[in-house]
Amino acid sequence: MFQRILVANRGEIALRVIRTCKEMGIEVVAVYSEADRDAPYLSLADDAFCIGPAVSRDSYLDIKRIIAAAEVADVQAIHPGFGFLSENPHFAEVCRSCKIEFIGPPEAAMLKLGNKTEAREVARAAGVPCVPGSPGPITDDKEALKLAGEIGYPVLIKAAAGGGGKGMRVAHNDISLQTGLQQARAEAQAAFKDSSVYLEKYLEQPRHVEVQLLGDHYGNMLHLGERDCSMQRRHQKLVEETPAPALRPDVRQAICESAVRLAQTAGYNNAGTCEFLVDKQQNFYFIEVNARLQVEHPVTEQVTGLDLVKWQIRIAAGDRLPFQQDDIRNQGASIECRINAEDPAANFRPSPGRITGWRQPGGRGVRVDTHACAGYNVPPTYDSMVAKLIVHQPTRVEAIACMRRALEEFHVEGIKTTIPLLRRIFEHSSFVDGQVDTTFIERHLMSK
Repeated sequence: MFQRILVANRGEIALRVIRTCKEMGIEVVAVYSEADRDAPYLSLADDAFCIGPAVSRDSYLDIKRIIAAAEVADVQAIHPGFGFLSENPHFAEVCRSCKIEFIGPPEAAMLKLGNKTEAREVARAAGVPCVPGSPGPITDDKEALKLAGEIGYPVLIKAAAGGGGKGMRVAHNDISLQTGLQQARAEAQAAFKDSSVYLEKYLEQPRHVEVQLLGDHYGNMLHLGERDCSMQRRHQKLVEETPAPALRPDVRQAICESAVRLAQTAGYNNAGTCEFLVDKQQNFYFIEVNARLQVEHPVTEQVTGLDLVKWQIRIAAGDRLPFQQDDIRNQGASIECRINAEDPAANFRPSPGRITGWRQPGGRGVRVDTHACAGYNVPPTYDSMVAKLIVHQPTRVEAIACMRRALEEFHVEGIKTTIPLLRRIFEHSSFVDGQVDTTFIERHLMSK
Protein backbone atom coordinates (compact mmCIF):
# COMPACT_ATOMS: atom_id res chain seq x y z
CA MET A 1 0.00 0.00 0.00
CA PHE A 2 1.11 3.58 -0.64
CA GLN A 3 2.63 5.47 2.25
CA ARG A 4 2.21 8.98 0.84
CA ILE A 5 -0.19 10.39 -1.80
CA LEU A 6 -0.50 13.81 -3.45
CA VAL A 7 -3.96 15.17 -4.30
CA ALA A 8 -3.74 17.10 -7.57
CA ASN A 9 -6.97 19.02 -7.09
CA ARG A 10 -8.77 21.52 -4.90
CA GLY A 11 -11.93 22.17 -2.93
CA GLU A 12 -14.47 19.54 -2.00
CA ILE A 13 -12.83 16.64 -3.84
CA ALA A 14 -9.40 17.42 -2.38
CA LEU A 15 -10.90 17.27 1.11
CA ARG A 16 -12.77 14.08 0.18
CA VAL A 17 -9.52 12.34 -0.81
CA ILE A 18 -7.63 13.71 2.19
CA ARG A 19 -10.19 12.21 4.56
CA THR A 20 -10.04 8.76 3.00
CA CYS A 21 -6.24 8.79 3.01
CA LYS A 22 -6.27 9.67 6.71
CA GLU A 23 -8.63 6.78 7.44
CA MET A 24 -6.33 4.42 5.52
CA GLY A 25 -3.25 5.59 7.47
CA ILE A 26 -1.74 7.19 4.36
CA GLU A 27 0.09 10.52 4.55
CA VAL A 28 -1.41 13.05 2.17
CA VAL A 29 0.04 16.07 0.41
CA ALA A 30 -2.13 18.93 -0.88
CA VAL A 31 -1.34 21.45 -3.59
CA TYR A 32 -2.97 24.84 -3.93
CA SER A 33 -3.01 27.97 -6.06
CA GLU A 34 -2.66 31.50 -4.72
CA ALA A 35 -6.46 31.77 -4.81
CA ASP A 36 -6.77 28.80 -2.44
CA ARG A 37 -3.94 29.73 -0.10
CA ASP A 38 -6.29 30.20 2.88
CA ALA A 39 -8.56 27.21 2.20
CA PRO A 40 -9.31 25.59 5.59
CA TYR A 41 -8.91 22.00 4.37
CA LEU A 42 -5.21 22.53 3.61
CA SER A 43 -4.47 22.31 7.34
CA LEU A 44 -5.70 18.70 7.34
CA ALA A 45 -3.00 17.57 4.91
CA ASP A 46 0.42 16.45 6.16
CA ASP A 47 2.07 18.89 3.72
CA ALA A 48 0.84 21.54 1.31
CA PHE A 49 2.63 23.18 -1.61
CA CYS A 50 1.72 26.27 -3.61
CA ILE A 51 1.90 25.46 -7.32
CA GLY A 52 1.17 28.83 -8.90
CA PRO A 53 -1.26 31.68 -9.45
CA ALA A 54 -5.04 31.49 -9.48
CA VAL A 55 -5.43 30.83 -13.20
CA SER A 56 -5.81 27.06 -13.69
CA ARG A 57 -3.40 26.68 -16.61
CA ASP A 58 -0.57 27.96 -14.40
CA SER A 59 -1.44 25.86 -11.36
CA TYR A 60 -3.92 22.95 -11.31
CA LEU A 61 -3.41 22.27 -15.03
CA ASP A 62 0.36 22.71 -15.00
CA ILE A 63 1.77 19.18 -15.16
CA LYS A 64 5.38 20.25 -14.57
CA ARG A 65 4.51 22.11 -11.37
CA ILE A 66 2.44 19.25 -10.00
CA ILE A 67 5.14 16.68 -10.76
CA ALA A 68 7.75 18.95 -9.18
CA ALA A 69 5.65 19.19 -6.03
CA ALA A 70 5.17 15.41 -6.01
CA GLU A 71 8.91 14.80 -6.31
CA VAL A 72 9.76 17.32 -3.60
CA ALA A 73 7.10 15.78 -1.35
CA ASP A 74 8.42 12.28 -2.14
CA VAL A 75 5.00 10.75 -2.80
CA GLN A 76 4.33 7.34 -4.32
CA ALA A 77 1.06 8.17 -6.06
CA ILE A 78 -1.12 11.05 -7.26
CA HIS A 79 -4.90 11.18 -7.01
CA PRO A 80 -6.29 13.56 -9.67
CA GLY A 81 -9.81 13.96 -8.25
CA PHE A 82 -12.26 15.06 -10.95
CA GLY A 83 -11.90 17.85 -13.48
CA PHE A 84 -8.53 19.47 -14.21
CA LEU A 85 -6.07 16.69 -15.19
CA SER A 86 -8.15 13.72 -14.08
CA GLU A 87 -8.86 12.50 -17.64
CA ASN A 88 -5.58 13.57 -19.22
CA PRO A 89 -3.71 10.49 -20.49
CA HIS A 90 -0.51 12.49 -20.94
CA PHE A 91 -0.57 13.42 -17.25
CA ALA A 92 -1.06 9.76 -16.33
CA GLU A 93 1.85 8.80 -18.58
CA VAL A 94 4.12 11.47 -17.09
CA CYS A 95 3.25 10.36 -13.55
CA ARG A 96 4.11 6.75 -14.27
CA SER A 97 7.25 7.62 -16.22
CA CYS A 98 8.40 9.48 -13.09
CA LYS A 99 7.76 6.33 -11.01
CA ILE A 100 4.68 7.92 -9.42
CA GLU A 101 1.51 5.89 -9.70
CA PHE A 102 -1.50 7.64 -11.24
CA ILE A 103 -4.63 6.67 -9.31
CA GLY A 104 -6.84 6.05 -12.29
CA PRO A 105 -7.15 3.93 -15.45
CA PRO A 106 -4.31 2.99 -17.84
CA GLU A 107 -3.25 5.58 -20.40
CA ALA A 108 -4.25 3.29 -23.28
CA ALA A 109 -7.81 3.00 -22.01
CA MET A 110 -8.00 6.75 -21.41
CA LEU A 111 -6.88 7.40 -24.98
CA LYS A 112 -9.46 4.97 -26.38
CA LEU A 113 -12.31 6.43 -24.36
CA GLY A 114 -11.28 10.07 -24.02
CA ASN A 115 -12.13 10.87 -27.62
CA LYS A 116 -15.86 10.38 -28.08
CA THR A 117 -15.64 9.18 -31.68
CA GLU A 118 -13.08 6.53 -30.74
CA ALA A 119 -15.16 5.58 -27.70
CA ARG A 120 -18.13 4.98 -30.00
CA GLU A 121 -15.99 2.52 -31.97
CA VAL A 122 -15.14 0.68 -28.75
CA ALA A 123 -18.84 0.58 -27.88
CA ARG A 124 -19.74 -0.87 -31.27
CA ALA A 125 -17.03 -3.50 -30.90
CA ALA A 126 -18.54 -4.42 -27.53
CA GLY A 127 -22.02 -4.69 -29.00
CA VAL A 128 -23.26 -1.62 -27.11
CA PRO A 129 -25.87 0.52 -28.92
CA CYS A 130 -24.84 4.05 -29.92
CA VAL A 131 -26.90 7.05 -30.95
CA PRO A 132 -27.01 7.16 -34.79
CA GLY A 133 -24.37 9.59 -36.01
CA SER A 134 -21.17 10.18 -37.92
CA PRO A 135 -18.60 7.37 -37.80
CA GLY A 136 -15.85 9.88 -37.01
CA PRO A 137 -15.08 13.60 -36.85
CA ILE A 138 -16.80 15.83 -39.40
CA THR A 139 -14.17 17.63 -41.49
CA ASP A 140 -16.35 18.99 -44.28
CA ASP A 141 -19.57 21.00 -43.95
CA LYS A 142 -21.04 19.45 -47.09
CA GLU A 143 -20.47 16.02 -45.55
CA ALA A 144 -22.24 17.25 -42.40
CA LEU A 145 -25.25 18.51 -44.36
CA LYS A 146 -25.56 15.22 -46.21
CA LEU A 147 -25.30 13.16 -43.03
CA ALA A 148 -27.81 15.37 -41.19
CA GLY A 149 -30.26 14.77 -44.01
CA GLU A 150 -29.79 11.03 -43.65
CA ILE A 151 -30.07 11.02 -39.84
CA GLY A 152 -32.93 13.51 -39.78
CA TYR A 153 -33.11 16.79 -37.87
CA PRO A 154 -32.67 17.75 -35.13
CA VAL A 155 -29.02 16.72 -34.84
CA LEU A 156 -26.49 17.32 -32.08
CA ILE A 157 -23.03 18.70 -32.81
CA LYS A 158 -20.57 17.49 -30.18
CA ALA A 159 -16.90 18.09 -29.47
CA ALA A 160 -14.90 14.88 -29.91
CA ALA A 161 -12.74 15.75 -26.89
CA GLY A 162 -13.73 16.91 -23.42
CA GLY A 163 -17.20 17.24 -21.95
CA GLY A 164 -19.32 19.38 -19.66
CA GLY A 165 -21.49 20.63 -22.51
CA LYS A 166 -18.66 22.60 -24.15
CA GLY A 167 -18.50 22.42 -27.94
CA MET A 168 -22.11 21.24 -28.13
CA ARG A 169 -24.90 22.67 -30.29
CA VAL A 170 -28.35 21.52 -31.45
CA ALA A 171 -29.21 22.12 -35.12
CA HIS A 172 -32.77 21.99 -36.46
CA ASN A 173 -32.03 22.83 -40.11
CA ASP A 174 -29.22 23.32 -42.61
CA ILE A 175 -28.58 26.94 -41.67
CA SER A 176 -28.35 26.30 -37.93
CA LEU A 177 -26.12 23.28 -38.66
CA GLN A 178 -23.56 25.39 -40.55
CA THR A 179 -23.60 28.09 -37.88
CA GLY A 180 -23.46 25.51 -35.09
CA LEU A 181 -20.46 23.74 -36.63
CA GLN A 182 -18.45 26.95 -36.59
CA GLN A 183 -19.43 27.76 -33.02
CA ALA A 184 -18.85 24.25 -31.70
CA ARG A 185 -15.42 23.97 -33.33
CA ALA A 186 -14.32 27.31 -31.93
CA GLU A 187 -15.56 26.45 -28.45
CA ALA A 188 -13.97 22.98 -28.57
CA GLN A 189 -10.63 24.44 -29.67
CA ALA A 190 -10.68 26.99 -26.87
CA ALA A 191 -11.71 24.45 -24.19
CA PHE A 192 -9.83 21.31 -25.26
CA LYS A 193 -7.22 22.43 -27.83
CA ASP A 194 -9.03 20.12 -30.27
CA SER A 195 -11.61 21.51 -32.71
CA SER A 196 -12.87 18.08 -33.85
CA VAL A 197 -16.64 17.64 -33.74
CA TYR A 198 -19.05 14.91 -34.78
CA LEU A 199 -22.78 14.58 -35.35
CA GLU A 200 -25.37 12.38 -33.73
CA LYS A 201 -29.15 12.21 -33.70
CA TYR A 202 -30.66 14.54 -31.14
CA LEU A 203 -33.04 12.59 -28.93
CA GLU A 204 -36.09 14.53 -27.78
CA GLN A 205 -36.45 14.74 -23.99
CA PRO A 206 -34.13 11.82 -23.15
CA ARG A 207 -33.06 10.64 -19.75
CA HIS A 208 -29.39 10.63 -18.77
CA VAL A 209 -28.50 7.36 -17.05
CA GLU A 210 -24.96 6.37 -16.11
CA VAL A 211 -23.35 3.25 -14.65
CA GLN A 212 -20.64 3.25 -11.99
CA LEU A 213 -17.82 0.84 -12.83
CA LEU A 214 -15.02 -0.56 -10.70
CA GLY A 215 -12.33 -2.91 -11.97
CA ASP A 216 -8.95 -4.20 -10.85
CA HIS A 217 -5.75 -5.15 -12.70
CA TYR A 218 -6.71 -8.83 -12.78
CA GLY A 219 -9.65 -8.72 -15.17
CA ASN A 220 -12.38 -8.24 -12.57
CA MET A 221 -14.82 -5.57 -13.77
CA LEU A 222 -18.02 -4.86 -11.82
CA HIS A 223 -20.87 -2.39 -12.01
CA LEU A 224 -22.17 -0.77 -8.83
CA GLY A 225 -25.57 0.12 -10.26
CA GLU A 226 -26.88 3.05 -12.24
CA ARG A 227 -27.56 6.71 -11.50
CA ASP A 228 -30.10 9.02 -13.08
CA CYS A 229 -28.55 12.41 -13.87
CA SER A 230 -31.35 13.85 -16.00
CA MET A 231 -31.89 16.98 -13.90
CA GLN A 232 -29.59 19.29 -15.82
CA ARG A 233 -29.29 22.83 -17.04
CA ARG A 234 -27.23 23.40 -20.19
CA HIS A 235 -25.74 19.92 -19.82
CA GLN A 236 -24.61 20.66 -16.25
CA LYS A 237 -26.00 18.24 -13.68
CA LEU A 238 -27.86 19.59 -10.65
CA VAL A 239 -29.51 16.50 -9.11
CA GLU A 240 -28.43 12.85 -9.31
CA GLU A 241 -30.04 9.78 -7.82
CA THR A 242 -29.89 6.03 -7.58
CA PRO A 243 -31.69 3.86 -8.45
CA ALA A 244 -32.98 5.57 -11.58
CA PRO A 245 -36.74 6.09 -11.13
CA ALA A 246 -39.26 4.46 -13.48
CA LEU A 247 -36.58 2.44 -15.30
CA ARG A 248 -37.73 -1.04 -16.29
CA PRO A 249 -35.76 -3.82 -14.54
CA ASP A 250 -34.75 -5.42 -17.86
CA VAL A 251 -33.43 -2.08 -19.14
CA ARG A 252 -31.53 -1.47 -15.90
CA GLN A 253 -29.84 -4.88 -16.20
CA ALA A 254 -29.06 -4.42 -19.89
CA ILE A 255 -27.50 -0.97 -19.35
CA CYS A 256 -25.31 -2.20 -16.50
CA GLU A 257 -24.17 -5.27 -18.42
CA SER A 258 -23.41 -3.14 -21.48
CA ALA A 259 -21.25 -0.81 -19.41
CA VAL A 260 -19.22 -3.70 -18.04
CA ARG A 261 -18.78 -5.19 -21.51
CA LEU A 262 -17.56 -1.88 -22.92
CA ALA A 263 -15.06 -1.36 -20.11
CA GLN A 264 -13.67 -4.84 -20.58
CA THR A 265 -13.32 -4.27 -24.32
CA ALA A 266 -11.35 -1.07 -23.64
CA GLY A 267 -9.00 -2.78 -21.15
CA TYR A 268 -10.20 -0.48 -18.39
CA ASN A 269 -9.50 -0.68 -14.66
CA ASN A 270 -10.03 1.51 -11.57
CA ALA A 271 -13.21 3.60 -11.19
CA GLY A 272 -15.09 5.00 -14.16
CA THR A 273 -18.56 5.84 -15.40
CA CYS A 274 -20.30 4.80 -18.60
CA GLU A 275 -23.01 7.26 -19.68
CA PHE A 276 -26.15 6.59 -21.73
CA LEU A 277 -29.20 8.38 -23.06
CA VAL A 278 -32.55 6.63 -22.67
CA ASP A 279 -35.43 7.59 -24.97
CA LYS A 280 -39.14 7.59 -24.23
CA GLN A 281 -39.45 3.93 -25.26
CA GLN A 282 -36.54 3.09 -22.89
CA ASN A 283 -34.15 2.28 -25.72
CA PHE A 284 -30.69 3.19 -24.48
CA TYR A 285 -27.65 4.53 -26.33
CA PHE A 286 -24.02 4.93 -25.27
CA ILE A 287 -22.70 8.50 -25.26
CA GLU A 288 -19.37 8.56 -23.41
CA VAL A 289 -17.14 7.24 -20.64
CA ASN A 290 -15.83 9.43 -17.84
CA ALA A 291 -12.49 7.84 -17.04
CA ARG A 292 -12.37 9.17 -13.50
CA LEU A 293 -14.33 9.57 -10.31
CA GLN A 294 -17.64 11.40 -10.81
CA VAL A 295 -18.92 14.34 -8.77
CA GLU A 296 -22.03 12.27 -8.00
CA HIS A 297 -20.19 9.17 -6.74
CA PRO A 298 -21.53 9.62 -3.14
CA VAL A 299 -25.02 8.35 -4.06
CA THR A 300 -23.46 5.06 -5.17
CA GLU A 301 -21.40 4.94 -1.98
CA GLN A 302 -24.54 5.42 0.10
CA VAL A 303 -26.44 2.50 -1.44
CA THR A 304 -23.48 0.09 -1.74
CA GLY A 305 -21.61 0.93 1.46
CA LEU A 306 -18.35 1.15 -0.52
CA ASP A 307 -15.82 3.98 -0.28
CA LEU A 308 -14.97 4.51 -3.97
CA VAL A 309 -11.92 6.65 -3.25
CA LYS A 310 -10.52 3.93 -1.01
CA TRP A 311 -11.04 1.35 -3.74
CA GLN A 312 -9.43 3.62 -6.30
CA ILE A 313 -6.36 3.76 -4.09
CA ARG A 314 -6.34 0.05 -3.32
CA ILE A 315 -6.71 -0.91 -6.98
CA ALA A 316 -3.90 1.47 -7.99
CA ALA A 317 -1.72 -0.14 -5.31
CA GLY A 318 -2.32 -3.55 -6.92
CA ASP A 319 -5.05 -4.97 -4.70
CA ARG A 320 -7.54 -7.42 -6.15
CA LEU A 321 -11.27 -6.78 -5.68
CA PRO A 322 -12.38 -9.20 -2.94
CA PHE A 323 -16.01 -9.30 -4.09
CA GLN A 324 -17.91 -10.41 -7.18
CA GLN A 325 -20.90 -8.92 -8.98
CA ASP A 326 -23.39 -11.00 -6.99
CA ASP A 327 -21.92 -9.61 -3.76
CA ILE A 328 -22.99 -6.04 -4.64
CA ARG A 329 -26.27 -5.30 -2.88
CA ASN A 330 -27.66 -1.82 -3.43
CA GLN A 331 -29.81 -0.82 -0.46
CA GLY A 332 -32.37 1.99 -0.45
CA ALA A 333 -32.43 5.21 -2.45
CA SER A 334 -29.93 8.06 -2.48
CA ILE A 335 -30.17 11.54 -4.00
CA GLU A 336 -27.52 14.24 -4.38
CA CYS A 337 -27.98 17.99 -4.94
CA ARG A 338 -25.15 20.20 -6.10
CA ILE A 339 -25.05 23.47 -4.17
CA ASN A 340 -23.49 25.99 -6.53
CA ALA A 341 -22.52 29.61 -5.93
CA GLU A 342 -24.85 30.85 -8.65
CA ASP A 343 -27.98 32.99 -8.80
CA PRO A 344 -30.79 31.04 -10.54
CA ALA A 345 -32.94 34.20 -10.61
CA ALA A 346 -30.28 35.98 -12.70
CA ASN A 347 -29.71 33.33 -15.37
CA PHE A 348 -27.38 31.41 -13.06
CA ARG A 349 -24.88 34.25 -12.85
CA PRO A 350 -21.83 33.17 -10.79
CA SER A 351 -21.88 34.48 -7.23
CA PRO A 352 -18.35 34.39 -5.85
CA GLY A 353 -17.45 36.16 -2.63
CA ARG A 354 -17.23 35.71 1.11
CA ILE A 355 -19.67 33.39 2.86
CA THR A 356 -20.85 35.36 5.88
CA GLY A 357 -23.16 32.71 7.28
CA TRP A 358 -23.24 28.93 6.90
CA ARG A 359 -25.59 26.43 8.52
CA GLN A 360 -25.62 22.99 6.97
CA PRO A 361 -28.22 20.28 7.62
CA GLY A 362 -27.75 17.04 9.50
CA GLY A 363 -29.76 14.20 10.95
CA ARG A 364 -30.35 10.60 9.95
CA GLY A 365 -29.50 9.84 6.37
CA VAL A 366 -28.00 13.26 5.57
CA ARG A 367 -24.44 13.74 4.29
CA VAL A 368 -22.79 17.02 3.28
CA ASP A 369 -19.55 16.96 1.29
CA THR A 370 -18.06 20.45 1.31
CA HIS A 371 -14.90 22.47 1.81
CA ALA A 372 -16.85 25.67 2.53
CA CYS A 373 -17.75 27.29 5.83
CA ALA A 374 -18.56 30.71 7.28
CA GLY A 375 -15.76 33.09 6.40
CA TYR A 376 -14.67 31.11 3.33
CA ASN A 377 -14.14 33.18 0.20
CA VAL A 378 -15.51 31.52 -2.94
CA PRO A 379 -13.04 32.43 -5.72
CA PRO A 380 -14.37 33.46 -9.14
CA THR A 381 -11.70 31.42 -10.89
CA TYR A 382 -13.01 27.86 -10.58
CA ASP A 383 -16.13 25.72 -10.70
CA SER A 384 -18.96 27.23 -8.68
CA MET A 385 -19.85 24.14 -6.63
CA VAL A 386 -19.47 24.78 -2.90
CA ALA A 387 -21.19 21.68 -1.50
CA LYS A 388 -22.93 18.42 -2.27
CA LEU A 389 -25.99 17.53 -0.22
CA ILE A 390 -26.65 13.79 -0.18
CA VAL A 391 -29.50 11.87 1.45
CA HIS A 392 -30.01 8.13 1.83
CA GLN A 393 -33.29 6.53 2.87
CA PRO A 394 -35.04 3.16 2.45
CA THR A 395 -37.25 4.41 -0.42
CA ARG A 396 -37.27 7.22 -2.99
CA VAL A 397 -40.36 8.75 -1.37
CA GLU A 398 -38.55 8.96 1.96
CA ALA A 399 -35.38 10.26 0.28
CA ILE A 400 -37.34 13.09 -1.35
CA ALA A 401 -38.94 14.00 2.00
CA CYS A 402 -35.51 13.94 3.66
CA MET A 403 -34.01 16.14 0.92
CA ARG A 404 -36.84 18.67 1.26
CA ARG A 405 -36.18 18.93 4.98
CA ALA A 406 -32.41 19.16 4.47
CA LEU A 407 -32.72 21.91 1.86
CA GLU A 408 -34.91 23.89 4.24
CA GLU A 409 -32.20 23.62 6.91
CA PHE A 410 -29.36 24.61 4.57
CA HIS A 411 -28.67 28.34 4.95
CA VAL A 412 -25.87 30.18 3.17
CA GLU A 413 -25.41 33.93 3.52
CA GLY A 414 -23.18 36.36 1.66
CA ILE A 415 -23.50 34.66 -1.72
CA LYS A 416 -26.35 33.39 -3.88
CA THR A 417 -26.78 29.63 -4.29
CA THR A 418 -28.91 27.15 -6.23
CA ILE A 419 -30.77 26.08 -3.07
CA PRO A 420 -34.02 27.96 -3.96
CA LEU A 421 -34.19 26.23 -7.37
CA LEU A 422 -33.44 22.84 -5.82
CA ARG A 423 -36.31 23.30 -3.36
CA ARG A 424 -38.64 23.95 -6.28
CA ILE A 425 -37.47 20.79 -8.03
CA PHE A 426 -38.30 18.62 -5.04
CA GLU A 427 -41.76 20.13 -4.76
CA HIS A 428 -42.63 19.53 -8.41
CA SER A 429 -45.15 16.72 -8.94
CA SER A 430 -43.48 15.41 -12.12
CA PHE A 431 -40.16 15.02 -10.33
CA VAL A 432 -41.84 13.30 -7.41
CA ASP A 433 -43.48 10.89 -9.87
CA GLY A 434 -40.09 10.10 -11.47
CA GLN A 435 -41.06 11.73 -14.78
CA VAL A 436 -37.68 13.30 -15.47
CA ASP A 437 -35.60 14.08 -18.55
CA THR A 438 -32.74 16.37 -19.51
CA THR A 439 -35.11 19.21 -20.50
CA PHE A 440 -37.08 19.13 -17.23
CA ILE A 441 -35.66 22.31 -15.70
CA GLU A 442 -36.04 24.42 -18.86
CA ARG A 443 -39.58 23.15 -19.48
CA HIS A 444 -40.96 23.24 -15.95
CA LEU A 445 -38.99 25.78 -13.95
CA MET A 446 -37.06 28.34 -16.00
CA SER A 447 -40.09 29.99 -17.57
CA LYS A 448 -41.65 30.75 -14.21
